[in-house]
This record gives sequence, structure tokens and C-alpha cells, in this order.
Amino acid sequence: MEIDKTGQVAGNRKNHRLPQFLLLLSVFVIATCGLIYELIAGTLASYLLGDSITQFSTIIGAYLFSMGVGSWLSKYIEGNLLKWFIRIEILVGIVGGCSAPVFFAIFEHVYSFRVILYGFVGITGVLVGLEIPLLMRILKNNFVFKELVSNIFTFDYIGGLLASLIFPLILVPYLGLIRTSLFFGFLNILVACVLLYHFDEARAYRRRFTVVVSLNLAVFVIAFVYSQKIMAYSESMSFQDKVIYSKSTPYQRIVITKNNRELRLYLNGNLQFSSSDEYRYHEALIHPAMQNLPTAKNVLVLGGGDGLAVRELLKYPQLASIKLVDLDPGMTSLFCTNEMLLQLNNRSLLSPKVKVINTDAYNWARSDSGHYQFIVIDFPDPSNFSVGKLYTSSFYREIYRLLDSNGVVVVQSTSPYIGRKSFWCIDHTIASVGFQTIPYHAYVPSFGEWGYVMATKNYSWRNEGKFPQGLRYVNAATIKDMMFFPPDMAEVATDVNKLNNQVLVHYFENEWGPYAH
Repeated sequence: MEIDKTGQVAGNRKNHRLPQFLLLLSVFVIATCGLIYELIAGTLASYLLGDSITQFSTIIGAYLFSMGVGSWLSKYIEGNLLKWFIRIEILVGIVGGCSAPVFFAIFEHVYSFRVILYGFVGITGVLVGLEIPLLMRILKNNFVFKELVSNIFTFDYIGGLLASLIFPLILVPYLGLIRTSLFFGFLNILVACVLLYHFDEARAYRRRFTVVVSLNLAVFVIAFVYSQKIMAYSESMSFQDKVIYSKSTPYQRIVITKNNRELRLYLNGNLQFSSSDEYRYHEALIHPAMQNLPTAKNVLVLGGGDGLAVRELLKYPQLASIKLVDLDPGMTSLFCTNEMLLQLNNRSLLSPKVKVINTDAYNWARSDSGHYQFIVIDFPDPSNFSVGKLYTSSFYREIYRLLDSNGVVVVQSTSPYIGRKSFWCIDHTIASVGFQTIPYHAYVPSFGEWGYVMATKNYSWRNEGKFPQGLRYVNAATIKDMMFFPPDMAEVATDVNKLNNQVLVHYFENEWGPYAH
């Protein structure tokens, strides 16, 4: 197979399968790399900006629109099409491969991160959109049209499938976002290099392109080797304290910082606890309910993968079984193995009374047939729809089914001061399925006023029980204060949070939005 002066595959010549296969293989690489860059942008936007559904939706829309723009612009490209194709392949590798390192490095230093984010997405989409039409024009003389379209799109869709499978299962857990970005940028440029040296028609511009390709491949290799330092630098800019642990799991970015006074845990950039005052949060979560459950044996904890709520539960010797259901094995494994964190949670997840289950809590609750005297719901705030489903009436109906008739549920319910409508929406949603609710709040210095909702099937809760020794915050007097809501946190009317409306997520975005990045 030869390529004529316009860069098209010349017809009526010997059908050499290898060159055809190389060009079709480049379609596979284009599709795989293009979707990987899109997934990286969506994941990073979710990590840094929150609300994963909104971020992925807008990223995908912008990327597809940009591909359409690139396809439309391809009709204006004339001359040596193979040369154009190689040039664009190199540019895709540079832009896409550099995207994750650039995003992490500049996030804390630019006024409008979204402009740069969508700029990268747009440029990548335009370049990828240019490639497929150019390749079809290059190959048009060597295939019947229907075979050309079939072959091109077959390789394209297979590449997309591969990317969608390996990104969450292999790339994010084992390479991380920066190395994934660099690896696929390297792969794009390597494809350009193979094409450059396979076709004799590229001899005229081979030397000039070789310099560019070699330089970029070298930069990508060096950046790949030092990717952890790039990540460490970007996170040192994002967090005031020293980062002592960071890891991306398929579900979230886990970062732990340390100073002379405290450890802090961040998930996707959001503070989850400070070791200096987390006892206030967790004592308020557990002990108001447990003081009234002297015969409780079986407890279910949903969320709480740090083991700190379980630590408080283990202060009650009558408990025989604690099931903890947390989505992310990376989280529970960390709090089962890291010595500093084991000291913080008092090795709670290693207790023989505790069974850790790593799965989606919503689906697990629907399939579970157990009965529990106490259910602790300690999920992250409802900042996106995937978490918001865990605050819906549908989910609370499952909790109602799992709770014993004289049992108690407690739900962490965000701040009733900052997120007033969000807090009361959670209360009203729990009540909508038949629970009697008991809202309360506690002051946690790292977060301010924080809210909880206790719920029972039969209203029997009393502030009259016994507490374990050694509590630092909770007693009968502080619980009484927790029940009082001043006018700026008093109950307000809200809709019930349902799966088909997710009003809670909208309340949360409106109330917490001014406090975001």
C-alpha cells in the first residue's frame, strides 16, 4: 500500500494488510485515549469542584460538541493528509497527556479553574474530532465505502469500551490520574512516531517531526517517573498542613495532613474530620441514642469507614455484633493498617465484634434481611446525586424495615446553621416514611454547628440513660442543650427528598455553594 502526494492511500495497488492495520489500529488508540482524557477531566472536576454528576455531564457534553466542531473543521484541511494526521496525533498527545498534571498544579493558583478545564476539554475534543475524518479520507481509496465506515467505527467503539473498563478498574487505582494522563499522552505520540517511520512518504518531514516527538516522549517519561512529586507539590499548595498520605481510589481521593496539633482527613478535597475535635462529632453521633439502648446487641453502621463511630460503639460491652458497610475498601483498609490512624480509632475495625463489608450501602440495605437495635448512618454530605440517593425516602424505607421495633436510627445531617433547609429536608424525609424524629445539633470547632437526626418507630427515647466512662463531651446536660434550636436554625418548610427529584442536593448546593472553592 502506498500513499499518494495528498497523503491518501493509493488505490489499484497490492493490498498490504499491515499498513492498513496500522492506520486502523490508530483509530483504536485515538478512541481509547480520547475517552481516557474525557474521564480524567470529569474525575478531576469531581475531585476539585464537587458534584460528580454535573461535572461529568458538562464535561461529556463539551467534549462531544468539540468533537463535532473538529469534524466540521476537517473539511478545510487540504494537502498532505498523512502529515496533518501525524501532526494532530502529536498535538492530542501533548494536550491530553499534560491535562492532569496541569489541572492539579494550577488549581490553587488561578481565579477561574473552570475556564482552563473546559479549554483543555475543548481543544482535546476538536483535535480528536479532526482525526477520524482525516483518517477516512486517507483510507478512502483502499476500501469500499461501507467497509471503510464499518472498520473505522468498529475500532472506534472497541477503543471506547476498553477505556471505560480499564479506567476505573486498573488505571485510577494503580496508576493514578497524573500517570494515566501521561501514559496515554505518551501512547498518542508513540503512534505518531510509528506512522512517521513506517511510510516512506513521510521521509520529507521525518527529521523535523522526530525532534518534536523525541523531545515530548522524553518529557513524558521524566514526568511519569516524578509524577508523585508533581502530585505532592500540587497537594502541598491545596492544603495548609503537610500531606502525609494521599491515594486515589475508584471512588475518591483520600488525603491525610498533619501538623503539630492534629491529623486531618480530606475526601475529594473536603474535610471529614480533625483529630483535635472529632470526638465531639462522634460522641454526639453515638451516645445520645445508645444511652437509651441498654439491651442492644446488633448494630449496623452505614458509612463511617474511618472506624471512629465504631470506636464509640465498642465502649458498650453489651454489643455483640457491629456490621460496618462502607463503599470504599481503600478507606477501610487504610484505617485498619496505618498505625497513626489505628491509634486514633483505637483499632476498632480490627475488633472481633466488627464485620466490615465493602459495597454500595443502598443496594446492600435493599437485600439485607437482618434486624438491628441501632443503625448509624454516617455518609458524606449530599453534595451530589450519587450520595443524595442515600438520603431519600426510598432509602429510609429500607432502614425502617431493618430497624427493630424499639430501635433507634441516627443520621448525620449536615449543618443546621449553614445548610438550614438541607438539615430540615433530611428530618422531613426521615419522618415521611413513618419515623418519629428527634433533631439535634452539636458544636464541632472544625465545622461549626453540626446536625443529627435520631429516629424511632415508637417514640420512647429519653435522656435518662448511663454513659460510658471517659467521654469528653457528651453528658445529659450537653444533650439537653443539643435539642434546643435558636431562631436562625429553627425548622423551615421543605420538600421531601425522593429519588425522582433529589431536592436535597439542590438545597445543599444553594446553601453550601458560597463556601466552595
